[in-house]
Amino acid sequence: MKPALALVPALLLAAVALAAPPAAQGDPKRGEIAFQKCYACHDLAPASDVAGPSLHAIIARPVAARPGFDYSPALRAFAAREPRWTREMLDRFIADPEALVPGTSMTFTGMSDPRERADLIAYLQASNAP
Repeated sequence: MKPALALVPALLLAAVALAAPPAAQGDPKRGEIAFQKCYACHDLAPASDVAGPSLHAIIARPVAARPGFDYSPALRAFAAREPRWTREMLDRFIADPEALVPGTSMTFTGMSDPRERADLIAYLQASNAP
């Protein structure tokens, strides 16, 4: 195969990847439904903590930094390594909290569906928009 022809499959794959909408975008309306799995312990109000800390403005917020909330030693140690919640980090945490932060006090066992996680993260982001 000529060198130029060898690039064709890779270029086609790249074009398809760029044309497809990102799967991680998520749908905030479906995310509101997914949030029902969270609201027993979490709130979205800026100054409200229930069993778990408020998730208000969670994306880009420092990890384990809500004033007055008693985070587990495991999450405080995690915060020393990962200073801010990114969409990607939230996705990993929501998928399996214990796998990402062994010893976390969060009792939620995880959300296995990547689409549901993307929807939830989109809802969290949308509900915290100014």
